[in-house]
Amino acid sequence: MGLAWINILIRSNMISKSKGQSSSISKLEILVCGKLATFLVVILVVSGIQAQSYDLLLQGGHVFDAANGINGVMDLAIHEGKVAKVALEIDPKDSKKIIDVSGLFVCPGLIDIHTHVFVGNQIGKFANGINSLSPDDFTLRAGITTVVDAGTSGWRNFPQFKEQVIETSKTRVLAFLNIAGYGMTGDSIQADHDEMKVREAVNLIKEYPDDIVGVKIGHYEGKSWIPFDRTIKAAEKTDRPIFVECHLPQYTLQEQLDKMRPGDIITHSYEKVSERMSVVNEDGVVRPFVLEAQERGVLFDVGHGGAGFWFSEALPALEQGLAPNSFGSDLHRFSVNAGMKDMLNIMSKYLAMGMPLNDVLQRATWNPARAIKRRDLGNLSEGSVADIAVLKLREGAFGFVDAGKKRLDGNQRFEAELTIREGKIVYDLNGISMLPFDGNQ
Repeated sequence: MGLAWINILIRSNMISKSKGQSSSISKLEILVCGKLATFLVVILVVSGIQAQSYDLLLQGGHVFDAANGINGVMDLAIHEGKVAKVALEIDPKDSKKIIDVSGLFVCPGLIDIHTHVFVGNQIGKFANGINSLSPDDFTLRAGITTVVDAGTSGWRNFPQFKEQVIETSKTRVLAFLNIAGYGMTGDSIQADHDEMKVREAVNLIKEYPDDIVGVKIGHYEGKSWIPFDRTIKAAEKTDRPIFVECHLPQYTLQEQLDKMRPGDIITHSYEKVSERMSVVNEDGVVRPFVLEAQERGVLFDVGHGGAGFWFSEALPALEQGLAPNSFGSDLHRFSVNAGMKDMLNIMSKYLAMGMPLNDVLQRATWNPARAIKRRDLGNLSEGSVADIAVLKLREGAFGFVDAGKKRLDGNQRFEAELTIREGKIVYDLNGISMLPFDGNQ
């Protein structure tokens, strides 16, 4: 309409000139037409931008969002880093970019609540050491957009961890703060009661409330309950869960679980090691006090790692109702090349063990978000951050390995096709977001 109007005015001017009318009037008309044309072009451009309401449209995928009860083929639109709309059909004309994700699962970005990512240059250590891993190297390619570091840092060196890793990673990095001041140093310092200061831990959590989601106890070989009690006290004062890792050989499993509160998390739940009693007895029956802890609200995380997951414990536990609440990987230098590999592999193991698909996806997204009290994550609500994993469930013959070097065969395996972090594509396995090469530059 606007361009047609401009053409009419210009043609009128040309007719006037042909009839010998004053050239000064003609110049005035041309000046007016020029300004009007510029104004209308701006209007049209702005209108075009407004018409395209979305930056990215994921079209035709199977959307899974446990938080909102969504489980079916739908479209999902993203605008300015947020989920803008989830609907059965979204007009593709409204989006600047469209990706066909038919046959793929579209779910919230996966959340791994047990990792070690305080990577640095100290040999043989986890805290600022090479036994930890840089998160972006292993997360985005597995559909993981959020990780929680499992107490690699403490109140003394968390600021270094934040500057060195948290602020430089594309992956969202959160933390369970170790009650030990320097975190996982691998020496006697991490067992020093004088370094386990509740006040300092609480003050640090209050200083970094968006980064620290809980308090961790682990890697302590003494008999005193001071570390455990101080961990709980710091958590109580900051309304956060405690995260109980292994390497607490002087505490029995029952004593640990009895100390824990509803919402507290125990990891390496299905390990079979000499230092801690297994959750199932010699006959493969889940111990009654373990089920009682679960009923009280204690949460069980996989914590696979290099030695923390055994089919002989996990499979009977699953069959008897002791399913994990989350699929923490225990990501570190040694686990990625052992049976763990990545969190998608853990999820695939549970499919092979008989866990329903929807339960697997929920334990990778919404469950861990609630466990760390970050309900802003793990969902696809309109207005929530657009952290999204687009997953393919491959069919075939696959083998899954545990810490005991046993293999369980399965016919399905998860694979990350596309990972989106804050609305930006950060991993694209097969280039589904890109134009095909046609032989030209």
